[in-house]
Amino acid sequence: MLIFHFGLTGYPLSHSLSPKIHKIALDSCGLQGNYSLFPVHPGNQHELKELLARVRSGEITGLNVTIPHKQNIISLLDELSPTAQAVGAVNTISMQNGKLTGDNTDEPGFLADLRRFLTTNSPSNGDTKSVLVLGAGGSARAVVYALINDGWDVTIAARRIEQAHALSAQFPHPDSKISSIEYNPTALQPLLPALSVIVNTTPLGMSPKIDASPWPDDLPFPTNAAVYDLVYNPRQTKLVADARAAGLPATTGLGMLIEQAALAFEIWTGHTPPRKFLWDAVDN
Repeated sequence: MLIFHFGLTGYPLSHSLSPKIHKIALDSCGLQGNYSLFPVHPGNQHELKELLARVRSGEITGLNVTIPHKQNIISLLDELSPTAQAVGAVNTISMQNGKLTGDNTDEPGFLADLRRFLTTNSPSNGDTKSVLVLGAGGSARAVVYALINDGWDVTIAARRIEQAHALSAQFPHPDSKISSIEYNPTALQPLLPALSVIVNTTPLGMSPKIDASPWPDDLPFPTNAAVYDLVYNPRQTKLVADARAAGLPATTGLGMLIEQAALAFEIWTGHTPPRKFLWDAVDN
């Protein structure tokens, strides 16, 4: 019987829900296998190479990649999918036609969950399709690429303004406007009336530093926007709690986690796990 061996690399990984999600995915599809965590410290390319050699040999069937390796692992791969190439970040690795291939399921996973969220939580400014993205790192790349191709007007705000400028310059699109600003209350304030969605792609608020929020303390939330926080641990981040207290619809990135995991699972196995079972796995 074929036994699948999946895993996740990044750092840190102690709070990952991926093993639980993929165990349920395997069970629901009647497959045998396991999902392991492979923590690799930032900058340790040698250990990443050794891990990828295990994928190349077939010892590991499929590998997920998270912070901080989504970009620095690219140089170690044979080829990229069109999405991973466009985004410039990889979160899913497999052997395809004898080549070590990087893919990006964060982009379609985010967009699918954002649409699910907005279907029942559409902000009153929902027809403007104007979104503020907080952060310009690896996760922001997939989010911005997804939003631009879905017709949103995107403003990227980052403390390192040069990083925001670089990201905004990478994804020009004829049907969307993209701009970048410095991440501070003075720069954010003029944007608020027209915003329909705020997306946090920074790690601020992630466990164990659950008292942090990317939203400035001295800046009121816009009155008509929805808030989407990619952080999913804790289940209600400070950003989500504060936004809900201000009367805004808000959600964490748990749905994105499930969607990107299901899409990676499909790449590795050819099977589509029922999303309901995956949600049940993280709700218990």
